[in-house]
Amino acid sequence: MASVELVKVAKRYGKQSVLHPLDLTIPDGSFTVLVGPSGCGKSTLLRLLAGLETLSDGAILMDKKQINDLDPADRDIAMVFQSYALYPHLTVAENLAFHMQVKKVKRDEQKSKIARIAAILGIDQLLQRYPRALSGGQRQRVAMGRAMVRNPQVFLFDEPLSNLDAQLRMELRAEIKSLHQRFKTTMVYVTHDQVEAMTLADQIVVMKDGVIVQQGAPLAIYDRPVNTFVARFIGSPPMNLLNAVFQQQNGLPGLLCGAQWFALPLRWHTAAQQREGQAVTLGVRPHDLICDASGQPALVKIVEITGESTLLHLEWQGSPLHMQLAGRSEATPGGSLAIGINTQKIHLFDAEKGERLTEVFEH
Repeated sequence: MASVELVKVAKRYGKQSVLHPLDLTIPDGSFTVLVGPSGCGKSTLLRLLAGLETLSDGAILMDKKQINDLDPADRDIAMVFQSYALYPHLTVAENLAFHMQVKKVKRDEQKSKIARIAAILGIDQLLQRYPRALSGGQRQRVAMGRAMVRNPQVFLFDEPLSNLDAQLRMELRAEIKSLHQRFKTTMVYVTHDQVEAMTLADQIVVMKDGVIVQQGAPLAIYDRPVNTFVARFIGSPPMNLLNAVFQQQNGLPGLLCGAQWFALPLRWHTAAQQREGQAVTLGVRPHDLICDASGQPALVKIVEITGESTLLHLEWQGSPLHMQLAGRSEATPGGSLAIGINTQKIHLFDAEKGERLTEVFEH
């Protein structure tokens, strides 16, 4: 195991900056997930860690020792790719043994390691098969096993589950989490799937356009997104964002959103009074919308029933909304539903910059 530190790391291709100078600390034994939309630089960052790309600026430290100039084979880092990257002419056992053979590990030790890792991953009955005779999930297990036999200080995962179906993704996600809990090896995992990020990580790093927008524990980011980008990206279904204005009614501070007025919680009264008339972006999670007979009616566009919950796609005062209800709903497309908001759970952002209003509302 090892800690990893990136200091002012940047990557450019000619005049095109892919990663702007950034700092990131990955604690020893942590499970850090890099998440963001396509093109945000997360895979490039992973390849820099592995040594598959060269830095334009900055330094990468492992246990306080700089590894910038080390070849990939000398970094004691193992990487699991999206494409499996297995040798098609080698059996599963030979794929697992390849790195140990290069390092001239004793044959008995090779067999022992292969047997142990194969048993852990449930591929011990597949050792004599070739990759072409394996399913996608089995191939990914072999790719994971090939990394594990090296016993590296750091594991890197580059969207390893994106080629699998939903059931296999769930199974392998749980398996990867179990492996981390068992071996406590430092892991860095790249994905664009925020559900994977939330369920796997003990530290999430949200990236956009080559910069780190926010990092922290999964629930901390979910509960306190720093801006509207993170608010929309973390959470499934995504957070609803609505235009609103601070406005008092009968001396009570609140928010006017279209024709609907909401009273604000007591803890926000003073700040809201000071900002009377100011525009704001109101954020509300789909499960924090409520049925309220006194609310403005919304048009039901689409109903998605999963069994344990129902997702409604609504049009409310000209704005699209997602509403998530526990259990099943009798709502039908084309019908109407009067809705309200659980104001104890709302998020407020600056209307122009999109940044979270924290300095006076949450301190």
